Amino acid sequence: MKKKKVNLRDVAPKEHHHHHDDGHNHNTSKEASNLKPYLPAIFSFVLLITGITIDYFEAFSFFRGWVRVVWYSVAYIPVGLPVIKEGWKSIVRGDFFTEFLLMSIATLGAFAIKEYPEGVAVMLFYSVGELFQASAVKRAKGNIKTLLDARPDTAMVLRNGDFVSAHPETVTIGEKIQVRIGEKIPLDGILLSKKASLNTAAITGESKPDTIAKGEKVYAGSINLNEVIEIETIKEFKDSSITRILDMVQNATARKSKTELFIRKFARVYTPIVVFLAIGLTFLPYFFVDEYVFRDWLYRALIFLVISCPCALVISIPLGYFGGLGAASRNGILFKGASFLDAMTKVNTVVMDKTGTVTKGVFKIKEVVNKSDFKEAEFMQYLMAMEEQSTHPIAKAILEYKTDGADFEATDVSEVAGKGLKGSVNGKQVLVGNKGLIASFGIEVPKETDTIVESIVMVAIDGKFAGYVTIADELKEDAHQAIKQIREAGIQRLIMLSGDKNSITQQITSELGIDWAKGGLLPEDKLNEIEQLKKLPDTTVAFMGDGINDAPVLASSDVGIAMGGLGSDVAIESADVIIQTDQPSKIARAVQIGRSTRNIVWQNIALAFGIKAIVLILGAGGLATMWEAVFADVGVALLAILNAIRLQRTKWN
Repeated sequence: MKKKKVNLRDVAPKEHHHHHDDGHNHNTSKEASNLKPYLPAIFSFVLLITGITIDYFEAFSFFRGWVRVVWYSVAYIPVGLPVIKEGWKSIVRGDFFTEFLLMSIATLGAFAIKEYPEGVAVMLFYSVGELFQASAVKRAKGNIKTLLDARPDTAMVLRNGDFVSAHPETVTIGEKIQVRIGEKIPLDGILLSKKASLNTAAITGESKPDTIAKGEKVYAGSINLNEVIEIETIKEFKDSSITRILDMVQNATARKSKTELFIRKFARVYTPIVVFLAIGLTFLPYFFVDEYVFRDWLYRALIFLVISCPCALVISIPLGYFGGLGAASRNGILFKGASFLDAMTKVNTVVMDKTGTVTKGVFKIKEVVNKSDFKEAEFMQYLMAMEEQSTHPIAKAILEYKTDGADFEATDVSEVAGKGLKGSVNGKQVLVGNKGLIASFGIEVPKETDTIVESIVMVAIDGKFAGYVTIADELKEDAHQAIKQIREAGIQRLIMLSGDKNSITQQITSELGIDWAKGGLLPEDKLNEIEQLKKLPDTTVAFMGDGINDAPVLASSDVGIAMGGLGSDVAIESADVIIQTDQPSKIARAVQIGRSTRNIVWQNIALAFGIKAIVLILGAGGLATMWEAVFADVGVALLAILNAIRLQRTKWN
């Protein structure tokens, strides 16, 4: 069955243009447009039922001969014509054996042997099945529609000294845009205002407000909460993070999974076989049967055609995957394609990065140890004056320390490569950095610092060791739960590979109960480790990382899972699955959804084959009529659709 390409933009009416309509009008027009596709089917159904009723009671003497033929033909045309047209189009394209052709032959054949009501009924049920399928697909895409609505359609751009409204597509890189309170940011950019409070739910799935400082990145789709802000754009509309995610989701269904592709190929081979068998069933009995009645055998062959139409199969498999993709996106998990839903079910080894994956990637001061003659606040003033000059994330953490009094100024600050900073504050020489820096100036470092696992920043003032500050990264709230759930999902091996110090990596590993870990790795080291793992027999590796430096590893693992979705474009490009909410515990959820999808798809395959086989045997033996054939086809398709929709209804624990 040819899948109709549904453009998301058609599925997702841009409702936010109608702010000023009165609600009533809006709803009625919406209901009318929802009903519209069903009108031809309803018209045919009314005529068919009326015709069958008149036939049954033989109420009107005039309802015979040509009147009856015309009546049923009029009932047939609204549902039959589009199908015959589709069949013709695919023949012109050189694709003969489609289900449109099967349905056309079967129903026109029924007319030829004067079984008019059955011809109409087969086509009617087929059309209704198609409509249901379309609406189920539309539902699955409905989850994605909410994402689409996150895309703003106007931008206030500074042109000739004034902010004017323009479509985001017309804004070029480096232009200045203004975003008012409650509006969505139209393009990715750098914040020019002092600070901004943004709701990034459309992007990360987390609805807590994010505070962004001047010079930091802001992403399209975020909502501005507190004050009017100005942004300098760094990307065009088509490259903005939200557009990329949308394109990715739109194309997810195009990346077919193996089962789905198999069924496509299967239908290609299966349909011609069925057509030739039907022809055989019509004419061959002439040579073997005593009383050959052409009409009876033709009728049987037509039934055979209707039953063997692989609609149910071809509908139910993509629908199963649609359901899975929809259920996942509702859970903040974006699969780039149905094939990854499949791959997720085979994963037995999960490798994770540390920073930004199981930890927040935000450094905080853990402990201040002051060994100088100054008070702690003053000791910190010296340290902070130096760190003002550094861009390192650890410097940022130190600068969050609150002190009273005027800030000190550092002068003559220079960097000692790989070791730290030296400079002078208030006329005193200050060194800030690692043990190597302090020791290189001949200053003794206390032994107790050797056993410290966390990152440590040491300070020497005027040639004397003055103290140190330890800095640590916090675990994400759901890190423990994530590991537990991944184990419960039946994943045997959990490994951590991190670029951070080995001691810190090992500490977190033992805290979380991960099987083994390696720290101090460069991206290419991680890549080597993954390649080694993939060589092990029966190993399917999922790698979860937060993106920036993990791109090569995400791309080379069997399933690459990126955290947070939008921190890094590279992650979006290289990952197969994106966890929008940044929660590692979603991995277990992704595995569950993958497994449920696989189960539903196989249930549908079994259901379709089972029922069809029974009716085929009955049909060939002359025991089944067109009506049973219709049930075998449409009934199975409907059951399969309902089964697939179940996925979207499931409440995952």
